[in-house]
Amino acid sequence: MEKEAPSRFKDWYNELAPEDEKLPLEWKKLDNMLFQKLLVVRVLRPDRVTTALDNFVRKTLPAGDSYVDCDATSSAAQILASSYQDSTPTTPIYFILSPGANPVAEVEALGRSQGVDIGKKFHQVALGQGQDRIAHNWLDVGHKEGHWVMLQNIHLMPGFLRELEKKLDGFAQEGSNPEFRLYLTSDPSDSIPIGLLERCIKLTNEPPEGLKANMKRAFAFFQKEEFDEKEAKIKCILFALCYFHSVMLERRKFGPKGWNMRYPFSMGDLRDSAIVLNNYMETGASSGKIPWDDLKYLFGEIMYGGHIVDGWDRIMCKAYLDNLMTDELTNDEKELFPFLPADGKVSFKSPPLNQGYEKYAEYVETDTPPETPLAFGMHPNAEIDFRTSQCMTLFQLLQEIQPRDAASGGGGGGSMQEKVQEFMVRVNDEASLDSNKLNMEDIVGRINDDQRGPYQNSFLQECEVMNILIKVIVSSLQEIELAFKGELTMTENMETLMKAIFFNTIPASWAKFAFPSSRGLGSWLDNIKQRLEQLNLWKENPSANPPLPVTFVNRLFNPQSFLTATKQIYSKEKQAELNKLDIQTDVLKKLYWEPDLPPIKEGAYVFGFQVEGARWDAAVGQLEESHPKKPFSVVPVVNCRAVPLAADGKEDKAVYKCPVYKTVQRGGLGFVFVAQLKTKLNPDKWVLAGVAIILDVEGVSDAFGPGKEAPL
Repeated sequence: MEKEAPSRFKDWYNELAPEDEKLPLEWKKLDNMLFQKLLVVRVLRPDRVTTALDNFVRKTLPAGDSYVDCDATSSAAQILASSYQDSTPTTPIYFILSPGANPVAEVEALGRSQGVDIGKKFHQVALGQGQDRIAHNWLDVGHKEGHWVMLQNIHLMPGFLRELEKKLDGFAQEGSNPEFRLYLTSDPSDSIPIGLLERCIKLTNEPPEGLKANMKRAFAFFQKEEFDEKEAKIKCILFALCYFHSVMLERRKFGPKGWNMRYPFSMGDLRDSAIVLNNYMETGASSGKIPWDDLKYLFGEIMYGGHIVDGWDRIMCKAYLDNLMTDELTNDEKELFPFLPADGKVSFKSPPLNQGYEKYAEYVETDTPPETPLAFGMHPNAEIDFRTSQCMTLFQLLQEIQPRDAASGGGGGGSMQEKVQEFMVRVNDEASLDSNKLNMEDIVGRINDDQRGPYQNSFLQECEVMNILIKVIVSSLQEIELAFKGELTMTENMETLMKAIFFNTIPASWAKFAFPSSRGLGSWLDNIKQRLEQLNLWKENPSANPPLPVTFVNRLFNPQSFLTATKQIYSKEKQAELNKLDIQTDVLKKLYWEPDLPPIKEGAYVFGFQVEGARWDAAVGQLEESHPKKPFSVVPVVNCRAVPLAADGKEDKAVYKCPVYKTVQRGGLGFVFVAQLKTKLNPDKWVLAGVAIILDVEGVSDAFGPGKEAPL
């Protein structure tokens, strides 16, 4: 039995949903011990912990499903109407606002349905300086005459909220007009008094979790009578819009791979898109043609695109609409999921034309496939990534909120002071940062004035910022060491730094002077050593062009500077304008340790690219699907060289323009440049899959480095 245990556990580990499968051998008894099985899942498959926790809640709590599942079939108006039945003159309805939410219209509609004269008996006050007196006046009027009062942004005046609590207590004693209602709105805030929270009915409009739940919520937004009156082609486009809206919302769960930034998409975007669709279809009805290009522009650039500020996110949104909004949508049952694999295991087609509202709703309920990244055009590995991230975040929060004595005492973790002292030993003895500072005078002295070019300037800047970072780390740790000895008073900044070290996170005071990184603190320190190794290799021959036989671009603070140096050299040699040059990436078949790299002719050889979301197949020299459970793929040596910008601006369909980012966080200042990767598939496939090159990847990039032997 012991001999077969590894293979049996491997089979269990490779299951798509191992939390639902029985554990092998004698471990199967844990299927009746739910918490113990949860511990096994946490150790072996951390990406499935959040799903296993859902199952744990469902099975252990009475009516456990109610704590896990969200009601996705009711519209916001229906939920508000239901909450109104539970409200009283002294039980306010409190809206906790999510991005893009504005409940005023829903409250006004509810008021009309209840016979409230909105013009005379509904009063809104946006709280701010001086508005508390106006709010008190309307509350008194509403209390006596049975009006509705809506106080918005109450988090801006926490002092007023204590007065509001007392006022509601007074109303309860006096007895209010039974028609009086109070509505409150605010952003999520910890300044709301507990007593006020306890007496309120609290509502928020966060989208439900899962594509199916979002589809149900989106379709429930439309009224049955209005939907059934529409033409068949408008119905199918509205259904496609519900799918598009759900994808825009649900893609956020994949983090930076889904969107570079987080956008406040809301039901208002779906509503406005539906209005635009109706207007356009009425205008163009005589021609009989659907103005797809116009609709895609309005949906992707204005309605939803109006939120999008990152260029790569805009390209991704356009790729979805290009795949979705075609004549095939109204001619036949179109496949909604983009770029599905040929095995046919997953499919979600648009419903048959000209059906009623109930049939469409039934189709969403019965025909929407189980949750899969394929619904978004992404590889199944994407689910492993985001669920592992969820797990890590969950347990980090659990660690941070437990009492400090428990966190620093038992459990084998050691006290905070012990952790900090262990880290000091690593910095001083293992990394020897202080003794490894770079001698700038010596390096500059080795470079003649006529030899100092763009590459030399780039690497000298790298040396300078590395020395600054080392100085900041060493000096702050020395201060803490003196505080431990009682020679300095412990300050708040020291305590903050110690807390970061204890939780294995990069202190903010160090991150200001460091390179972007999403690593833990221990791995970050190792990465500093690797960057130092490369700079020490360079200083042995600092006047060389290019600076190293192969430059590890992922070991640079500022890789853009290195690439700009490549263009500057070309610009000087060819008398070309710098702003009319681009970086061309030619991927070789060799890895950096292979001795027969061809001589460099132009530009520089670089290494350190990892493709996320796809795989670089060196044998054929193009992008391919990722292997299961391997989200990253190492790219061989790349020749980065300067070339003139293409004059015609035409796109090569055999090339994917791949964004390069410094870390897995992507977006913003993390963007480096655009690489060109060959592909036999439609480049939009890789756009929707969130394929990008990442420079600094913990674990993957650590396997390669100057002075390291080739991995087996």
